[in-house]
Amino acid sequence: MIGSGLVRYLNDLGYNRLFLVDDLGAGEKWKNLLGKSFIELISPQNLFDFLKTRGKEIDAVVHLGACSDTTETNGDYLMENNVRFSIRLAEWTLSHNKRFIYASSAATYGDGSLGFSDDEALLEDLRPLNLYGFSKHLVDLWMKRENVLSKVVGLKYFNVFGPNEYHKAHMSSFVCKMVPLIQNQIPIKLFKSNDPLRFADGEQSRDFIYLKDAVKMTSQFLFSPGIGGIYNIGLGIPTSWNQLARHLFASLQKDPSILYIDMPKELDRQYQNYTCADMSKFHKIFPGTPFTPMQEAVREYVNDYLVGLHRW
Repeated sequence: MIGSGLVRYLNDLGYNRLFLVDDLGAGEKWKNLLGKSFIELISPQNLFDFLKTRGKEIDAVVHLGACSDTTETNGDYLMENNVRFSIRLAEWTLSHNKRFIYASSAATYGDGSLGFSDDEALLEDLRPLNLYGFSKHLVDLWMKRENVLSKVVGLKYFNVFGPNEYHKAHMSSFVCKMVPLIQNQIPIKLFKSNDPLRFADGEQSRDFIYLKDAVKMTSQFLFSPGIGGIYNIGLGIPTSWNQLARHLFASLQKDPSILYIDMPKELDRQYQNYTCADMSKFHKIFPGTPFTPMQEAVREYVNDYLVGLHRW
């Protein structure tokens, strides 16, 4: 999702000499690349052979690929796919003096009790709640331990939603999954609170950020080679599930219809009831960066993309 959006954005800026790396599988993910300009699509399994022969053609690497399923329980798979592959790619870029930007995650912050600061001095204190967050955390820790954070950029994406996520199935955003239900007059379901002393039902909050904003922020680091370190990519404003639901119903001009259900036991112990990115570090470097207000982002996504199953 973020990768294809970045291709769209770079194409619009006039950058067409792009090498894309992905496995398309048997689904319709390939449709995210329709109308986009790039040189070649390379399988991850063939990437390092490609770099041996054509690495001189590469100026920068933006590494967004990973298993992002927060319910994945195969630790060995996540270590190989999310950790070792990322480190190996980082080692190549560093040894060849190439720009390297990689995706970390807000999942590394765990339950949020330590806050959501992207200060690298606090990395060792973080305690992710699931294997996915742990895998991303290990890469951040490797970068710090190897003393290369000044030479790379790690982006802790919060809850990114927007066009080109149809292929993500159960990992697609709430907005993407709920629109068909609302269109068919089916009530949407929100989790009851598992911490009622702090959060009422549906008042659990996330830092949601629109895909187009996340892509623009990512590209700012791509075009700022002197900047290194770990940075949050979020709106810096929490939105409750109830608020997000109301924006959805309003976008579709429907009356709200919400049911509150018990949280599944497998989620209860690893559920983040609140996330909100500390964006002060980002704004210090890129002051005045505009963001799409949540209500406007939901309206655009729903009416310009989801209703007609369009892509960006």
